[in-house]
Amino acid sequence: QAVAITGELMDGAGIKADISGRPKHNYSIYRKMVNSGQPFEQIHDLIGIRILTDDVKDCYAALGVIHSRWAPVHGRFKDYIATPKFNLYQSLHTTVLGPNGKPLEVQIRTHEMHHRAEYGIASHWRYKEGAPEDLEWMSDIRFLQDTYENPADFLAGLKLDLYRDEVFAVTPKGRVITLPKGATTVDFAYAIHSEVGNRTNGARVNGRLVPLSTELKSGDIVEITTSNSADAAPSRDWLQFTVTNRAISKIRQHFNRERRDEAQSNGKETVMKAIAKLGLGLTSAARDKALAAVAEDLSYADIDMLFVAVGEGNVAASTVANRLLRQVEPAEDDDGGGNLLDPIRPARPQPGPSIIVEGATDVMVRIAKCCAPVPGDEIEGFVTVGRGVSVHRSDCTNLNSLNERSDRMIDVSWAADRIGSFAVWIQVEALDRPWLLRDVTEVLSQLDANIYASSSGTNAERVAVLRYEVQFSDPGQLERALKALRGVDGVFEAYRLRT
Repeated sequence: QAVAITGELMDGAGIKADISGRPKHNYSIYRKMVNSGQPFEQIHDLIGIRILTDDVKDCYAALGVIHSRWAPVHGRFKDYIATPKFNLYQSLHTTVLGPNGKPLEVQIRTHEMHHRAEYGIASHWRYKEGAPEDLEWMSDIRFLQDTYENPADFLAGLKLDLYRDEVFAVTPKGRVITLPKGATTVDFAYAIHSEVGNRTNGARVNGRLVPLSTELKSGDIVEITTSNSADAAPSRDWLQFTVTNRAISKIRQHFNRERRDEAQSNGKETVMKAIAKLGLGLTSAARDKALAAVAEDLSYADIDMLFVAVGEGNVAASTVANRLLRQVEPAEDDDGGGNLLDPIRPARPQPGPSIIVEGATDVMVRIAKCCAPVPGDEIEGFVTVGRGVSVHRSDCTNLNSLNERSDRMIDVSWAADRIGSFAVWIQVEALDRPWLLRDVTEVLSQLDANIYASSSGTNAERVAVLRYEVQFSDPGQLERALKALRGVDGVFEAYRLRT
């Protein structure tokens, strides 16, 4: 019955094997009782089967299949493949509770090992036809014999692994995992699958809970437990005891990706703040299109890699913001479209203030959209083709390129006696909370500032962004308003938008 069931198990696992029964003879039972001093009830190998396979890997696969079907008896597993007996005998021995709950001894070895066990070590050479690697191994034994006079030292030296560079561990379902010597349960987990490795939180070896740093031996049945938590991740400490390239590379890959994600998040936040301070009022689509052009200009594959570079300190956020400004600003001699701006309209023109153009009267003057100067700002003029003098703030980024055409630069100034009211867009950034809108508008109302239009929104981090088009009577009123807004509970920034 045991032979038939074992045959079905091997066929189901795709293991090519010869299986035979091996009942113990009466005299063998008697000799074992005499030699071991054990009663008949404690003799576990009355009934046994032998499984012969083509290679060593199949031996361990067969062992896993047997243990997955029948419970192994504790302390009855011997791995003579990894550690051969003195006479070079090799085999896997295990005792399980077989059919009807009776002890069943199972021997598993290759055909070559069986030939050696049946006919002796001398027959091995004929069987192998004098393979050079085994001749070399025999030379090693001769060397040990010549070197060690003490039999105990000789035996210790002889306990070497024929497959000393490999360990064959088995999953509970019988899958054999080949690992280098010194491999741990974490190496085993990553050999199954990288996700299993990344989510590993425990291991059992031969049914016992063990530390993840436990080194595996051939024949160990290893069960990996994993976490389903979204935060499940490998530990940096694992790098101290993993030995396989696969495990080490996957662990490092995880932490490199984690570092890159953190750098990307920090870089994006820094760049967005730098762009916001330019006050361009771009739509998300227009901003991303301009950022993609900046990334290409700086030789990065995409926007995300640009953010990573900023987060890692390889590129300054101000550099990105300035290059983005060049992408979205129209040329001074071009009407410029403005299609990249969101629906917030430019600050509406007022009856004043007036601008004096040095050395010229009755000349058309217009406020540049790129920096939107207001009374109190230092300004410079640029003579355009057919559209008069364009007035910029002295710190306007566009002036860097316009100054190259110095013949068209002209001095301008505010007419101090004719400074009237003006309207600008201001932006308030604050932690979202109840009554925030009320408190902000109340500050503007107390300063007698006239609100023309407003818009607001809140992002995923609960940061509220409020925009107001406000009419002020003089530059001092604007500065007082910004200072007062920064004092509102929860507000961490208030500034003028350059639109």
